[in-house]
Amino acid sequence: MSDSFSKHYLLASDFDQTLSFNDSGQVLADLLGVRGFQERVAGLAHSNLVQQGGELAYLIRHDPEFRGVRHEHLVETGRRVRLKGAIPALVKFLENGFEGYRFSFYVISAAPREIVTAALSGILAPDHIYGTELDFDQTSGEVRSIRRVPAGYGKVAVIEELQHRLQIAPDRVIYVGDGSSDVHVMLHVNSHDGFTIAVSDNQQLARIARSTVLSDNVFSIMVPVLDQILDWRAGEIRELLERNGLTLQAWEKARTDHVQLGVTAPVPAPATG
Repeated sequence: MSDSFSKHYLLASDFDQTLSFNDSGQVLADLLGVRGFQERVAGLAHSNLVQQGGELAYLIRHDPEFRGVRHEHLVETGRRVRLKGAIPALVKFLENGFEGYRFSFYVISAAPREIVTAALSGILAPDHIYGTELDFDQTSGEVRSIRRVPAGYGKVAVIEELQHRLQIAPDRVIYVGDGSSDVHVMLHVNSHDGFTIAVSDNQQLARIARSTVLSDNVFSIMVPVLDQILDWRAGEIRELLERNGLTLQAWEKARTDHVQLGVTAPVPAPATG
């Protein structure tokens, strides 16, 4: 079916603890040998000095123990981040789309962009990744300024930018996130009749998200999309998963979807430019 007759959806996802199991800031702190990362983040959150999600960027710029961060540290951190399952399968599926529907998949994260691009290298094209943009001093190599932090309302700005560039209606925006830093963008998407998915048991987020999916497999976010947006039957969803090398082992259908997927066949990673 011609793209001009396809329904075009923007599917945007957070990165830390949404596509990954751990917080990239903690991984960076461990790499640098810096202790008390979570305590520093909690202190910044309590002071309301920065938007939620932007704490790592602030620490990199202002904390003496993080001032030693260089570009290579961020790249190595990305390589050490442990990703959830089936991200290549999800990216390939969304790139291919299916009759009547097509998707544009982007990652919007407050983590430094170098971390996210390194973590998703060979899986998602760098131009589909929005992260904190740092300016490095060419002589010393240290971070001298922060250009942009997609945290809080910063994520809303990216969503609106993508909608305008891709010419996607607000009610065809899907956002996936895990924590308090995603509240603003989820409220924004909901207010424009889009669809939001929480992938953690964060109570604040669960009250806002249209659906909650708890799973170690990223492809599971397609279950509520197909079920609630596209009105697919359970049998159709099961067949699609099987065609992508996955089995629907368990699905407790409720506002919170507990999904377990098993891999039945390897799916090659998509080629990126």
